[in-house]
Amino acid sequence: MPLLLEALAHQTLSAPINVALCVNNSTDGSAEAAEEAVAKADGRLRLNLLTCEFPPERAHAGSARRAAMDLGAGWLNEDDALLVSTDADCRPPADWLEANLASAGPMRIVGGRVELDEREADTWPLLFDLRSRFDDYWSKVREIEDAVDPVPWDLPPRHGDHTGASLALTAGLYDAAGGVPLTSSGEDRALVAAALAVGGELIHPQAVWTRTSARPAGRADGGMAEEMRRWLAAGSDGVDPKVPAFNHWQSRALWRRAMRRALGPGELMLAEAKLPPMPNEMSLPKRLRASSA
Repeated sequence: MPLLLEALAHQTLSAPINVALCVNNSTDGSAEAAEEAVAKADGRLRLNLLTCEFPPERAHAGSARRAAMDLGAGWLNEDDALLVSTDADCRPPADWLEANLASAGPMRIVGGRVELDEREADTWPLLFDLRSRFDDYWSKVREIEDAVDPVPWDLPPRHGDHTGASLALTAGLYDAAGGVPLTSSGEDRALVAAALAVGGELIHPQAVWTRTSARPAGRADGGMAEEMRRWLAAGSDGVDPKVPAFNHWQSRALWRRAMRRALGPGELMLAEAKLPPMPNEMSLPKRLRASSA
């Protein structure tokens, strides 16, 4: 949390930055740490802090993200104001908010690329190696998608991330989408689907990115920490993670292209989520290209 707030205080924007923060079901002093970090920011941050204790059945990421984003939307109280979601373990670059604003529009949903925090590279070298290989893999997947089913408003070069670590949309679009769905996991993807269903256009500009912790311990079901644990388990056993072969992505892109004519974008995303998972039958490729200096 303090690292995130410090990074927000060093954003290139000149105006004070409004930070709507939800601290839920916490016993580690997160609220106090946030207030201390804001006090050290020399007026660069304005904090609207909500502390709450959700009942066990609602103590999950969906409830927390919805509470924070509802707080932000109500605070700004303008349809064209930009809501930018992130997580407590993120450390965005100095131009993150400026890049989001430059990419934003009334009906745009801006997904930000998520990188592992380079400060942790020496602590988790295996994770960083695997991440480089996954980046190459997903780059190839996007080449396939863009060749078969290009989206006019999200043309290459683009990344493929649209998670709660870096996700921006106007307060008006957020309200039209009905806010963050109260799901225990995947609430960010569900919000994107809801925003698409009311006319939103999802984009993935390369200029918008953030860092997140590589730590394998976390609270959210299905979150980044869980993925890091899977990578560590596979790598520690000397076994490459399994991924869908590229021909499956070719078939999926053809399916999307055909279904796009019959379904709206939100319905398409929901329909795809209901498809059987692709078989993970191919070992994650080694580096497809050499790293640049």
